Amino acid sequence: MPGKYTLTYFPIRGRGETTRMLLADQKQEWSEDVVTREIWQKGDLKKSCVFGQVPRFQDGDFVLVQSNAILRHLARNHGLYGQDAREATLLDMVNDGVEDLRVKYSRLIYQNYEAGKAEYIEALPAQLRPFENLLAQNDGGKGFIVGKKISFVDYNLLDILQLHLVLAPNCLDSFPLLAAYVQRLNARPHLKTYLESEGRKQRPINNNGKQ
Repeated sequence: MPGKYTLTYFPIRGRGETTRMLLADQKQEWSEDVVTREIWQKGDLKKSCVFGQVPRFQDGDFVLVQSNAILRHLARNHGLYGQDAREATLLDMVNDGVEDLRVKYSRLIYQNYEAGKAEYIEALPAQLRPFENLLAQNDGGKGFIVGKKISFVDYNLLDILQLHLVLAPNCLDSFPLLAAYVQRLNARPHLKTYLESEGRKQRPINNNGKQ
């Protein structure tokens, strides 16, 4: 029902964007409780989050933190966790790989951007190759990362690939399956509408202006 979901997060894409993309593509309505710098510095919100971090997500009276837990919760509720236990386990594996890459990306953005960008981009093909290989093993890369239906991991992988296409616009030139995968998912009607919305376009990628 409208208003059932509330995402509490900074006014950036960051670790909230995959949740937004999933909800938009699944035709779910949600509200945003925007966390300004002033609100966060007061400390009350931080204390109310079990790990002292946002995003925080509310599904009615059920409150969650940790972005990957939020994604898995939504996946279970919206049929986005594979067809069986085997697929669910494979999705967990691939999502862990996406998380590894996201941590490396975040470390670059927030700790070592100027000094480390060139080296990071040089090493990027080795980080992307596993996802190209996984796609190739699933129906020749014509569909999704695991199985025959979209999953929460597809949204997470799409987000991290979009981030890297901003950082290094040519990063998928050697990965035709990943390049086609990004175009294919970006073209999904409800997701496309969200990606082209003014709210999305005006939302910075990261909190420090680096991308």
